[in-house]
Amino acid sequence: MPYANRPSAILFDWDNTLADTWPIIYQSLNRVFEHFDMPLWSFEEVKAGKNGIHQSLRHSFPRLFGERWEEAKQVYYDAFLAVHLQAVKPLEGAKETLEMLKVQDVFVGVVSNKTGKHLRSEVKHLGWEDYFDVVVGALDAEDDKPSPAPIHFALKTANMEAGPKVWMVGDSTTDLEAALAAGALPHFFGDAEFPADYRADARALADIPHWKDHAEFRRQALLPLFG
Repeated sequence: MPYANRPSAILFDWDNTLADTWPIIYQSLNRVFEHFDMPLWSFEEVKAGKNGIHQSLRHSFPRLFGERWEEAKQVYYDAFLAVHLQAVKPLEGAKETLEMLKVQDVFVGVVSNKTGKHLRSEVKHLGWEDYFDVVVGALDAEDDKPSPAPIHFALKTANMEAGPKVWMVGDSTTDLEAALAAGALPHFFGDAEFPADYRADARALADIPHWKDHAEFRRQALLPLFG
């Protein structure tokens, strides 16, 4: 099995891997579309990562809004910052996963495409600072996921290098691509199907574990190694 060896590091995405944030992202993004008189997206389109929205703002907004992307970014953050700390909540089972790992000899971090200062404010708001050895967000490294740069940046704090004993757990293509580019082991998380390009590659699909939720992740991936 691709997860048969005990990992030395487990890096998690944040949004909708550890924290339930889809409603915040959906509301804030559609506020931008309203501002520009553009068609609104459905909740399903946002969750599916339409037009690469799972990427960081510095990657996705220029593609979506062209030369006015900085204006779009400000509108987004005005909407986002008004609600994100009140609305962010743990994904079901996430705290139990982190509690389990806290007592193990494993490096645990967050590597997210959420802007670093806002990411860390959410981690602090949930009282989760002690669960992580490092928290890396967008703009912290020289590039953001799907680049491997933030994974390398996170591991550098522990003088570690990426390899098969480094897991990157996340819910989007950007997480899979970043892990593969870094040489880490990707773990696809959540109730969505694998992205179409991965489903088309049967060999790649077979090498990537897919966990529907934290209960399954703990039971099948962590307990055999840390139980």
